[in-house]
Amino acid sequence: MEERIRRLIDTLNAASAAYYGGKSEIMTDHEWDEAFDELARLENETGIRFPDSPTQRVSEDVIPGQEEPHEYPALSLQKTKSPADLVRWAGGKSVWVSWKEDGLTLVATYERGRLIRLLTRGNGVVGTNLTHLAPCIAGIPDTVPENGKLVIRGEAVISYADFDAFLLESGEDYQNPRNLASGSLSLKDPAEVRRRRIRFIPFTLVHTDRNIISWGERLDLLDSLGFTTVEREKVDDPEALERTVKKWSDRAEKGLSPFPVDGLVITYDDTVYAEGGTVTGHHRTRGGIAFKWADESADTVLRQVEWSCAASAITPVALFDPVRLEGTTVSRATLHNVSECRRLGLGGAGTRIRVIKANKIIPKVVAVLGAEGVFSVPSSCPVCGSATVLSMSASGAETLRCTFEGCPGKKIRKLTRFVSKSGMDIDGLSVQTLVRLINLGWVREYRDIYTLSGHASEMAVLDGFGEKSVSNLLSAIDKSREVSADKLLFALNIPLCGSEVARLLLKHYTLEGLIAAASEAEDSSVFTGIDGIGPEKSASMVTWMKDEENRRSLLDLLKELKVTETEKTPSGEKCSGLTFVITGDVSVFRNRAEMKKYIESQGGKVTGSVTSKTSFLISNDAASGSEKSRKAASLGVKVISEDEFISSYGKP
Repeated sequence: MEERIRRLIDTLNAASAAYYGGKSEIMTDHEWDEAFDELARLENETGIRFPDSPTQRVSEDVIPGQEEPHEYPALSLQKTKSPADLVRWAGGKSVWVSWKEDGLTLVATYERGRLIRLLTRGNGVVGTNLTHLAPCIAGIPDTVPENGKLVIRGEAVISYADFDAFLLESGEDYQNPRNLASGSLSLKDPAEVRRRRIRFIPFTLVHTDRNIISWGERLDLLDSLGFTTVEREKVDDPEALERTVKKWSDRAEKGLSPFPVDGLVITYDDTVYAEGGTVTGHHRTRGGIAFKWADESADTVLRQVEWSCAASAITPVALFDPVRLEGTTVSRATLHNVSECRRLGLGGAGTRIRVIKANKIIPKVVAVLGAEGVFSVPSSCPVCGSATVLSMSASGAETLRCTFEGCPGKKIRKLTRFVSKSGMDIDGLSVQTLVRLINLGWVREYRDIYTLSGHASEMAVLDGFGEKSVSNLLSAIDKSREVSADKLLFALNIPLCGSEVARLLLKHYTLEGLIAAASEAEDSSVFTGIDGIGPEKSASMVTWMKDEENRRSLLDLLKELKVTETEKTPSGEKCSGLTFVITGDVSVFRNRAEMKKYIESQGGKVTGSVTSKTSFLISNDAASGSEKSRKAASLGVKVISEDEFISSYGKP
């Protein structure tokens, strides 16, 4: 028994080092939980406990750097998978339910309004100093309007959207946003850290010089100081706690958090009462309790491994007999890389596997129950047929790559931007769908999207499609044929040409005139006379337009489109001098983009985030607890409905 306990400790500690160090994972969360639960049970049965057991200490991140002691120990939380345990723990007191975000815990300390220290949690007693990286992490201001001392604990996270975008752009194979966040904070180059789009979300105010006892009011204070704190809900009625936990669990299942979450946290509102608990092992008994979802698993049979080429990596995808998980039917799951397939002991067709939906969202193969046949790695690219090569990625995983630089599979990042809302706005053409269409050889460049109707019958029989979904997709593609010149220019992926640059250029040129001016320019600075267009942006536009392959691709694409020119000046002044932020769904305007276009046509401005300069937040959900709504409330920004906007400022 002692030998089994020792083996479990060594396995869990090795997996923890990889997990917190941003390396390729050697154990799934599902496997970790099962091994940890077995270890805890054996320790309780035998009384054998080693000092390095993960049950006896805080899981430690291993980011290298200068270590410093925490002023307030960052202990871990008790955990349970039973809603009834939460009710017993709450003991009838007022509590808060919030997301347990899956990132890396950081502790920020402010004195006299200035950030003086940023530490990782480390082992809970000592952490690594990352103050030099604070400017690279969104949500950690250098200064705040508070003279006293603040000690803030929060989670450094990467959204699913930013994670997917990074993988497409970089070709790396990090398995999840948590893994990428941890690996990113180990980097020495601040610019590279900033590129990973890490965000700090405070989940507790550990210390304030103000006399604020309520945990909720402490977070409200942070919101008023400009932070964006964790989403939360107060529960005063003990009988409502289980219902609230069920509601939040359903929200997680629907993917309503933009950031990865691996459970919920229940916290006492009375911080004095919470501090009065005892310290047992490596957690404070009243410091909070984490509710971890019990993963629903299903056993099924592998039918094939599909190799999908996206960016510079060729990713293995498991296709298996359909199973029901968390209320949906699942029949495919990414296997991430070759290392993961070998770690699982994957075989060929007929292999019996166990599947879960990690964090209630992402299908994942967690175990091989019986291998059949042989797992083989293709020697040629599934898209272009060129030779493949195995290489070691930045996360330490063995990854398959195509050797042909011009492989269409490597164009996925550009195609994703092309179909995005800011580009051609083709609803339903997701990254996953684009990857499949590329791998089938149906999409190699922009124009091919507009010839997909020729593959309608073939698409309809593909897994995950069907006649209705194909019809909807083709309708969305046809709808996008009429496009404004500025959206098309953005969609073309011209370096340094974002939405704002496109609008600036097209205030002075028609699209045809812009193409001609760039193509015929003798001087790369031809556009520098336009306010906001510097030498680099001008040169980039000229270089792109003079490239024969780019021009051919654009001219072919234009045969499929009807381009409307950008209005050169506002047509009215109803919104002049006002700045708006639009959140949630609209009903009178076709979409938020149409509303934005109207506001700008009336001399107004639309931004993506609420600040002190925002005139109005437009929202049709008066009870919304969204980040933008909470920010508006904390800054005193008035919230108006779409109808109120139309009443005051009209519509097209």
